[in-house]
Amino acid sequence: MKTHTKSYLLLLPIVALLISACGRPEEGSGRSVIQNKGSDTLVNVAQAWAEAYQTVNPNVAVAVTGGGSGTGIAALMNGTVDIANASREMKESEMKELTAAGHAPKEHVVGYDALAIFLHKDNPIQEISLQQLKAIYGDGGTIEKWSQLGVKVPGCKSDEIIRVSRQNNSGTYAYFREAVLDESDFKLGSRDMHGSKDVVDLVMNTACAIGYSGLAYATDEVHMPCVISTPDSACVAPTIDSALDGTYPIARPLFMYTAGEPTGATKDYLDWILSNDGQCIILGKGYAPATPPTCSTTAM
Repeated sequence: MKTHTKSYLLLLPIVALLISACGRPEEGSGRSVIQNKGSDTLVNVAQAWAEAYQTVNPNVAVAVTGGGSGTGIAALMNGTVDIANASREMKESEMKELTAAGHAPKEHVVGYDALAIFLHKDNPIQEISLQQLKAIYGDGGTIEKWSQLGVKVPGCKSDEIIRVSRQNNSGTYAYFREAVLDESDFKLGSRDMHGSKDVVDLVMNTACAIGYSGLAYATDEVHMPCVISTPDSACVAPTIDSALDGTYPIARPLFMYTAGEPTGATKDYLDWILSNDGQCIILGKGYAPATPPTCSTTAM
């Protein structure tokens, strides 16, 4: 009896992953439910996709939650979601763990994002370099005051640069650390926010602040300087076009991951996301599409 119980427990993660490949039946409803969790960068467009898909296939419900890329990937690894949203690539260790469970992860690029630098609307800085950003955010960086960048920020009497960042399970945090800090550590003392919108809201209300987040979260109450990659390169503004063509120095792909090749309802949903209609929705939300769509204004 004990042997049977042990075998059953060993099979549970594999059964969960098999279910996650095709969507889960909703008890008593005759519908499938796709569990979709992860990146806060993607959460708004993921919710928009889920709502629009109800008109495409009313027999499939898509449940979307945020929490960060790391949270979504962890949920995929333990078999509790069908799709993990991520604004960073899966780590090698995460891929190995999922593969060891019997399902090599399948990566789906669903769009592209320009990781914008946000400043208070009264901040006069119009351009900033990757080198300066590293000196502001990176451990050992020497830039602590706005006057070191040659500006006086109205409303910022202390002259202190207030660094707004993301929590460490965020894909945005991980990508910024890789692309801007060259994998070095962040300085201690930043204000680490749980969501992309929280970053923009804090910068909007704090004259001394600087933050980073997805382009889609920009508002009229903040402004985004162009970014210089190297001393001899042009300053490029964060836009949908510059994210898509790769000229913006901190542009990144946006991912959805599945445990193995998706099938059934999950496959149909991902195929629709990459269709013209699905890509028009991500374009309308302020991201660059993975494939160029033809969109009407109503579709966006």
